[in-house]
Amino acid sequence: QVQLVESGGGLVQPGGSLRLSCAASGTSLRIYAVYWYLQAPGKQRELVATISSDSSSTNYAQSAKGRFAISRDNAKNTVYLQMNSLKPEDTAVYYCNVPRLGLWGQGTLVTVSS
Repeated sequence: QVQLVESGGGLVQPGGSLRLSCAASGTSLRIYAVYWYLQAPGKQRELVATISSDSSSTNYAQSAKGRFAISRDNAKNTVYLQMNSLKPEDTAVYYCNVPRLGLWGQGTLVTVSS
């Protein structure tokens, strides 16, 4: 069974950091671009960051630039989202996505609150 599993979410204070992981099973992520999305309560899902298959290209939403970093370890079949200087407005469920496979994870909740 092909699936993506996100982990690393939790409760963090404003200004704190979290690293999210997206691990794949049943397929290799090696040849695929991977995206991270967030969905805040009551809002539509929005793109946060993307990474190409070989890590040569990354892109970020304006709100994530300078604070978030997407990376991947193809040997571990895992993509990461390092999130720093977190703000309450970053509170959301974060999902990873492989567009070419139409594959989504179940999401991991990030709550930024004091």
